[in-house]
Amino acid sequence: MTREPTDTETDGGIDDEDRTPEEMDLDELREEIRTIDQEIVELIAQRTYVADTIAAVKDERGLPTTDEKQEQQVMERAGNNAEQFDVDANLVKAIFRLLIELNKVEQRENR
Repeated sequence: MTREPTDTETDGGIDDEDRTPEEMDLDELREEIRTIDQEIVELIAQRTYVADTIAAVKDERGLPTTDEKQEQQVMERAGNNAEQFDVDANLVKAIFRLLIELNKVEQRENR
């Protein structure tokens, strides 16, 4: 989901990204966080749906719930993406580890 531009942005005004923190209103910043938080939840929901589909395929094919090689690839990708966006790789990897573990728990419960 992409945030709709404000009237100021579409009228050729100053984009939020071009303004310094001192120029932005606290309420504007909090609204931006709310939008980002919603987008994060939507992406987690999408990821969970795909993980559930993978679990169904694994179950159908008699494959184990855990695939350590795949998990390692996910973690490496997470670390690389974190570095690309200058985000703490340990934080990103911790989040992905939690997502993976929650998916595995759900897969085990549904078998």
